[in-house]
Formats: sequence, structure tokens, C-alpha cells
Amino acid sequence: MKRTQIKVTTAEAKRQADIATQLSYHIKDKNLTYFIATFGCQMNAHDSEKIEGVLELVGYAKATNENEADFIIYNTCCVRENAELKIYGKLGNLKARKKKNPNFMIALCGCMMQQDIVLDTLKQKFNFIDIIFGTYNIYKLPELLQTRLETDERVIDIWDTHDEIVEDLPSIRKHNFKSCVNIMYGCNNFCTYCIVPYVRGRERSREVSDIIDEVKHLVADGVKEIMFLGQNVNSYGKNLTTPTTFASLLTQVAKIEGLERIRFMTSHPKDLSDELIEVMASTDKICKSLHLPFQAGSTAVLKKMNRGYTKEQYLELVNKIKVAMPNIALTTDIIVGFPSETDEDFKDTLEIVKVVKYVSAFTFIYSKRTGTPAATMEQQVDEATIKIRFNQLLDVLNPISAQYMQAQVDKEFIILLEEVSKNDNNILSGRTDTGTLVHVQADPKDIGEFVKVRITNAKTHYLNAELVNEKELGV
Repeated sequence: MKRTQIKVTTAEAKRQADIATQLSYHIKDKNLTYFIATFGCQMNAHDSEKIEGVLELVGYAKATNENEADFIIYNTCCVRENAELKIYGKLGNLKARKKKNPNFMIALCGCMMQQDIVLDTLKQKFNFIDIIFGTYNIYKLPELLQTRLETDERVIDIWDTHDEIVEDLPSIRKHNFKSCVNIMYGCNNFCTYCIVPYVRGRERSREVSDIIDEVKHLVADGVKEIMFLGQNVNSYGKNLTTPTTFASLLTQVAKIEGLERIRFMTSHPKDLSDELIEVMASTDKICKSLHLPFQAGSTAVLKKMNRGYTKEQYLELVNKIKVAMPNIALTTDIIVGFPSETDEDFKDTLEIVKVVKYVSAFTFIYSKRTGTPAATMEQQVDEATIKIRFNQLLDVLNPISAQYMQAQVDKEFIILLEEVSKNDNNILSGRTDTGTLVHVQADPKDIGEFVKVRITNAKTHYLNAELVNEKELGV
């Protein structure tokens, strides 16, 4: 049953840590393993890092693959229907495994769990799941796990609202040298196609001091690059006791010694201020890349989407950004086939792509989400028409991306080496200040270092390069 969260603080995080320590006395010597599968956005990925931190505190070790794990956690996404169907498919495959081994445990969390229709389905068809919790109470996992182990009964803990933010959660970072940092949770925009405000709640900004303390701690631990996360970072700070702005936060964080790069996403166009543009342009540590979703090119469609801006206002904003930062790399989100979208509306979308010349774009076929206003709108676009338009969009986007990449050949960039290429152990991958993926032959011991590279050739979505020198340069 859903319930409202009580007020929680860092004291609550300590209480959960104490429970985790108690559990560890019973778990740590049993050689139990866990596996987390994460679906959806970077916010979910960051949540999974916290779940991983909790499980290792409890005494679980990370499994090399899903089939070997004693405890599987699916951190779910409900933005697209395909993500939900994938979860149901995976659960179906786990049913026989659970029947064969009753001690094998399954937990579900994330955005899907905040939907009543999903909960009803899980209760009726998947009653072998051990723990179900939502987006608001990840920090409670030790207590939920303790309850499950002590009672041997299924635990369902889903909350309707969330008033406070729990700080000081354990976390296992994927990389030692870079990290994501949540600066806010939830969304107030209620775009008519989007389920996020209903499953993540209203906007809640973290205190500036808590964010700065976290970044300082990360930098002291070797982090050189951070990515600020929020459903709409541009509205950060509005609901704080002492209101502030995202631009002001960036200015303060950029002063932290040892931090070399700052990225962020996602930016809503209607809230992107002149102050933010000025701070981005004048602050070297802030990467010159900006994810600025426009979703649709038609003003009529944008109005039905409740996006809060017109086609003309979006293009005016882009022009202002490019004047201030001529070399900025813009990326975006685009939805094809929103209800009532006509051929003329879609031409407006193609026009924006051609005018702005995005480096890359996340392109989506409109997915009807139960509970959103768009799901019941008239004039739903047929699948055949959507498929044609989607292919037309890619035919416009891909050459623009390829042209941008080709223009980078022979240029020199400083990149942060992040990982070994999946296709070649002799090749490392990293990103430029503008977020472009670069592959270069380098020594794996240099992962986490900044190096200077010269671009040798270009592909549609990435660049190949050679080292200019192999010593750490800094930024």
C-alpha cells in the first residue's frame, strides 16, 4: 500500500547504515552475491550506485553476471513502453529459477514501481518477487531487506510523496575519476507525454552547502569531472528556503580546487537563463556541451506538449547560446508522432534540426504512457506514418552529425581517458570538452588522466585519434 514519507534527515541515513551493519554479521560470511540491472536515464544509473553501496555495506559481493547472482535488483524505467515490457520478460525468465531455489532473491525498484497499474500486475502475476520499492525510498533498502529476511514474506514499500532528501548515502562509483551528483529530484513541468512528474514527484532541490560538500569530498577522493543531474537543472534552487539559481551553484562549484570539468543535464529550454549562458561562456571548467531537448518543431505541437515555448523562442535561445559560445556542441531529444502531428508539423521539426545542426540527438517514437494527458488525446498518429517520419528524421540527422565529426579531423583536443574500448583492448575511449567520444591507442594505466590527442579520422558518432603526448596535462 502506498503511503506518504515521514520527514527524514541524515540521521535516518545513519539508522539505515546501522541496520546494514547488523545484517552484515549474518551475510558477510555466506559469500552471497548481487547483480543490479539498470534501465533508463542517468538518474537511475546514479541511484543504482547508491543501491550497490548499500548492498556491499550489508555484505554482498558483486556477481560477474546475472545468472550467478544470489540477489538480483532491477532498477526500472517507465518512460518508454519497451523498457517495461523488457522487465516483464526478465521476470518471466526468473520464475523457474526462484521456484528451484527459494533462497534466491529478487527486488524491483525505480519508476515503474510508482504506477498503480504496474503494482497490480506484479501482485497478480509475479508474486514470487521478494522486495518492491520505489523512487523515493532507496535509502531504506537495509530495512526492507531486514524485514524480508526476518519475516520470510514479500515486502512492498511504495510512497506517494517525498518531502525531504536523505544525505550521506553509501555509493559505489563506476569510475574513480568522475562521478554524477544529484542536485535536485522531481519535476514540475508536467509535459503532457511524460510520466516522470508522477513517478519522481515535484521538484526538490538539495541545499547548496550539501552539494558543495559532496563535490569537495569526491574531489578529495580523486574525482576530476562531475556531472550534475536533475530532471530540469535550470530550475534548481527555486524551492530552497533561500532561493538561488543553477548559474550561482555552478559559479561556486567551479571554485573548488582540483575539480577540472563540470557537466550537467538536462536543461529545459523555457528555464535556461541569460545568467546561465554567461556563466557557461566565462567559466573554463564548465564543458561547452549542452543537452537542450526541443521535442518537436511545431509551435502547435509544443503547446499540446505543454513545453512552455514556441519554435521561434527555441531558435532565438539557440542563437543566443551560439553567439556566446560559438564552439558549443548542442544535443537534443526529439519525439516523432505526437498526437495530432501533421506532415507540416513534422517539417518544422526537420527545419529545427537543419538550422541548429545538432551533434547528436536522442530520437523517440511517441510512446503512449497511461496516466498522462497525451495518452487520451485524439488524432493519435498511425504507426506507418510515424515510421516513415522517423526514418526521414534520421536521414537528416546523420549527415549533420557526420559533417560535424569530419570537421574535427586534424584538430587537437584534451580528453579524459575513461575506459578500454569494448572492441579493442589496445584502444582507450574518452571525451572532449564538448562531449564527443574519441578512441585512441594508449596505455590502460592512463585511464583517469587527461591527455592531448590529434583527430586522425571521423565516423558518424565518434572520432579516432593519436596521442600528441602521453603525459598528464591537466585542463
